[in-house]
Amino acid sequence: MPIVDIIRESQVIRSPRVIQLEGMFGIPAEKTSRVAWSANLPLEQFAWNIGLIVGPSGCGKTTLARELFKNDLIDGFEWFQKKSIIDAFPREMGMKEIAALLSSVGFSSPPGWLKPYHVLSNGEQFRVTIARALAEPSDIVAIDEYSSVVDRTVAQISSCAIAKTVRKRKQKFIAITCHYDIINWLDPDWIYQPATDDFQWRCERQSRPPISLEIINVHRSAWELFRKHHYLDGSIHKSANCFMALVEGQPAAFTAVIHFPHKTASSFREHRTVCLPDFQGAGIGHALSEYVASLYACKKKYSSVTGHPAMIYHRAKSRLWKLIRKPSSANRQDGFDREGKHRKASSHGRITASFRYIGPKRMKEAKRFGLI
Repeated sequence: MPIVDIIRESQVIRSPRVIQLEGMFGIPAEKTSRVAWSANLPLEQFAWNIGLIVGPSGCGKTTLARELFKNDLIDGFEWFQKKSIIDAFPREMGMKEIAALLSSVGFSSPPGWLKPYHVLSNGEQFRVTIARALAEPSDIVAIDEYSSVVDRTVAQISSCAIAKTVRKRKQKFIAITCHYDIINWLDPDWIYQPATDDFQWRCERQSRPPISLEIINVHRSAWELFRKHHYLDGSIHKSANCFMALVEGQPAAFTAVIHFPHKTASSFREHRTVCLPDFQGAGIGHALSEYVASLYACKKKYSSVTGHPAMIYHRAKSRLWKLIRKPSSANRQDGFDREGKHRKASSHGRITASFRYIGPKRMKEAKRFGLI
């Protein structure tokens, strides 16, 4: 891409206040205000997927992006006031494709997909907007004010999920932002800083910063924080043993385990696993699920039945799980109400898969939690 010369002029109407201001600060009287700068972004030099334009407010990020990317710059979509967000995606997209795209950017809560855009949290709206932008047929997707409206922890974790999605889909994505803290999480192929006219290629992929989890044993009442985000229902068995993962002291994910009696060999079964929307997309839910599995596997076999496409996909590739029933329509899987009483089958007609944990066992941690 050649050097771009940008000039912006605006008329100065010399009102009494403007004249007074000129006198107060010794500003020369001008009929027009003029700003000019040049930018050189050699984007055709190498193949790339992710770019970042970053700098403080007022340095010309948006003006530059509008000049360079024109119709590819996205500043929002028209969302239905009452309809679900899924109805705002292109007509030619199937439901499976929409679900996969929403999950891939870290918004993998089907109950949330049924809601209108305006009732979602800032973090959910941010991810939905990114998913909707990636659904556009454009060769380049440029997002202005990227991550400006979300908590910084959410921005970082979201950026990790978005980067993986963009590269998997082989799209070109440009984030325009004033926040430098997402650089190592978004891991862009190039960075341009308008304030210093500095452009640089980042030829080698970087590992994202580690996420430290604190895992604690909690009372099942903690489920109240997570239940509305579960893809199936909000019930939990009264005998469930529950665990929570904290990120920087904030609740992020939840896993519950129940004893699974059987006439030949009893075992333990994963009962509920949920990651809050703000923390989805970085593997936190999978990490908690597998950590808890490694504790219970010290005693008996540990299994899980899930119908969530993202979880099935992850476990089918993982060396920590063995597929014991391929995705199929289960005849029956018992559900429970909040008191732990049986209710009608909860997976009849749904596609689910069964897995057994075969990964390493954490004997020392299992003893610390009092499980053995």
